[in-house]
Amino acid sequence: MTIADRWLLPDGMDEVLPPQASRMEELRRALLDLFHVWGYDQVMPPPVEFLDSLLTGTGTDLDLQTFKLTDQLSGRMMGVSADVTPQVARMDAHSLKREGPVRLCYCTNVLRAKADQHQGGRSPVQVGVELFGHASLAADLEILRLALASLGAAGADEIHLALGHVEIYRSLIQAAGLDRDAQQAMSAALALKSPGQLDAEVERSVSDPTLAGMFRALGELHGGPDVLEAAREAFSEAPQAVNDALDKLCELHRGVTAEHPHVACYFDLAELRGYQYHTGMMFAAFVPGYGQALAKGGRYDDTGRAFGRARPATGFSMDLKLLATLAPREPSVDGIWAPVNDGNEGLQEAIQALRVEGRRVVQALPGQRTDAEAHRCCERLVHGDGGWTLETLDTASRSA
Repeated sequence: MTIADRWLLPDGMDEVLPPQASRMEELRRALLDLFHVWGYDQVMPPPVEFLDSLLTGTGTDLDLQTFKLTDQLSGRMMGVSADVTPQVARMDAHSLKREGPVRLCYCTNVLRAKADQHQGGRSPVQVGVELFGHASLAADLEILRLALASLGAAGADEIHLALGHVEIYRSLIQAAGLDRDAQQAMSAALALKSPGQLDAEVERSVSDPTLAGMFRALGELHGGPDVLEAAREAFSEAPQAVNDALDKLCELHRGVTAEHPHVACYFDLAELRGYQYHTGMMFAAFVPGYGQALAKGGRYDDTGRAFGRARPATGFSMDLKLLATLAPREPSVDGIWAPVNDGNEGLQEAIQALRVEGRRVVQALPGQRTDAEAHRCCERLVHGDGGWTLETLDTASRSA
């Protein structure tokens, strides 16, 4: 390996440098404070867990994203957390065991075996919330509103919200009696949004002409709020669960627009990302200029069943690294430049007093060549008859 190669990072891994690191920390604090005032308690899941706990109830997608290693103490297989949500579900079901609704939030690093267009890099800083113990529409609406408030706190001023409900597709495949292979083929055709491929799959797998028409319609039902009315007509003979899901989407739309009238809502009734995992409404929030969702979430009931306590659950997550790029800021020039400590009487006491006040003080070191401007200082400590005082620096005079 050459010297140059020693500085290379693995694909999909990145480092965060100033001032972006400061922006991320500022946003982390703002979001956790926001979650706090909404009643969410912070938790800190471990970075690794045993696989049989970490991957419980998550389907195959998370398994493929999980780095695996052997625990040298027990010999059991462990996984590095690629998604915090299952860990928080375990904490609610097994560790906390609280009754009634439980609101939890988190902000932690995760590691993924690979990246794709929907998940971004391989080392996100995942921030989000989970609401356990309540299966109501009100809980789903709270999660949607908090997701939109979080994006607003991060600096998003134009948000496009995509909504779907997995129960529509799930009810149709149950009514059609599709086996596992047919379900996978149908899901793939719907994901591609290819009318020809969908038509071929419907022809192959669905014998009932009414249900066949519904599957074909499902592939076309995406767009603005008028999609919901079109769906009413297309699914007039569908199982009751389909119409119940449409009712919920209508209510969620009304609830979102009442509080966030400027959010553009989009509906995709054939959106099946996370189909194995979600059990109800699903959503993704987009901002112009970004090719991936900045917030994703939905309902995922009964994940805690494997831990001995089935609980309704709904929530969302975001990547703090990505959020921090929404409103980039120039590094603040707010420091105070202090001279080298050459035994100057009272200098260290003056510096300490400023730091106690929360002021940023950069003290020069012996022989240092960089000056006040290089360290983002707008004032400097100077000594006079009255002791140590602050002097404002202009661009031309910032120097050691």
